[in-house]
Amino acid sequence: MSTVAVETQASMLLRRSLPWIGWLLSAASMSILLLSARWKLTFDPWYVQEWGRIGWETGALPRIAIVQLTCVVLYLVPQTAVLGAVLLTGYLGGAISQYVRIGELYPPLVPFTTALFAWAGLFLREERLRSLLPLRRKL
Repeated sequence: MSTVAVETQASMLLRRSLPWIGWLLSAASMSILLLSARWKLTFDPWYVQEWGRIGWETGALPRIAIVQLTCVVLYLVPQTAVLGAVLLTGYLGGAISQYVRIGELYPPLVPFTTALFAWAGLFLREERLRSLLPLRRKL
């Protein structure tokens, strides 16, 4: 068997694996967002305390959870996944800004990695996005 044939088989395996890896990354980020929405909708005591510490009123929790869930649904539907990723990026950017505003360094890592996983997952599972935003151009 030639080297070219082995490389072709390896690239075929990688090409088939990318969408599955993408769905795993997407599932990780959506799990974090769904857990957060659950905490908002159930008024989890820890989350309510954290929400107040950041400076928000607890009455806003259900409305924010609905926005969050809407973004998640848009992200999970293949036809609207890019729109959902853009909206989630804005939503999570707002979460980052609230922690930066009060001078905390660790909590912004959670929304940042959640957005990063969402985009990486979408990038790996959506070939059209990979062709639109290539990591490296062919000469």
